[in-house]
Amino acid sequence: MHVEWWKLKAHELRTLAARGATVIMPVGSMEQHGPHLPVQVDSLLAGEVSRRAALRLAPRVPVVVTPTVWMGLAEHHMDFGGTFTLDFAAYHALLRCLCTSVDRHGFARIFILNGHGGNVSALGVIAGELAHTLNAKVATVTYWHLKQTMASFKQILEHQDNVLHAGEAESSMLLALVPELVDQQAMRNVEGPLGGIVRASGAYGYKHISQISPTGVLGKPQTASAEKGERLLDAAAEAVAEAVTDEGLWGAAG
Repeated sequence: MHVEWWKLKAHELRTLAARGATVIMPVGSMEQHGPHLPVQVDSLLAGEVSRRAALRLAPRVPVVVTPTVWMGLAEHHMDFGGTFTLDFAAYHALLRCLCTSVDRHGFARIFILNGHGGNVSALGVIAGELAHTLNAKVATVTYWHLKQTMASFKQILEHQDNVLHAGEAESSMLLALVPELVDQQAMRNVEGPLGGIVRASGAYGYKHISQISPTGVLGKPQTASAEKGERLLDAAAEAVAEAVTDEGLWGAAG
């Protein structure tokens, strides 16, 4: 059973649209992730969580996953190199064009699944605007912001409660998926602060990651493991699957 858009024929996608399939659109970033992880982390994880969620859903509801939007808003990582970034206007235009294409093919629901913290605020605005211009209904979430994900991640992780940039969670998931791309010697010798850009008070003031962490890392990646990574990925996929099938999200009563 294929759930990936790019593995299907056009007539199969037309059939899915006619059946009322939900389109999951993973979005991420291409940016530095410290000395031990590849720059594709956010895009890779958004795509994998989307794929695993869709495989859970496919036996009971029609669903398809688009190719991952691999670039996002990553200005705050540019000092370290290896990073692509868009401005808001370009990002908005890109997602508008992609979602409009999906809409024109007759799909009624688009679920934008985010894997990059820098995209969060923009996606809320973009999803709201698209909801007024498309026939399709649009929803968006960052996978580690779902309550179910947060509760599961807190139980699995040892030194942080949730995802931190290039820390225990992301390093664990990369060890589970592409261990050959993880520099485990560097991982054992790097760490960063446990705090992020948002202050403990809840206030936000723009800062470059280099102002917070000289390594570009937040948290303690040396505590990562592939076993944790598999559990984290499955927990996130389960939470996303539940969110996609929440009729209240799409405007139905409940």
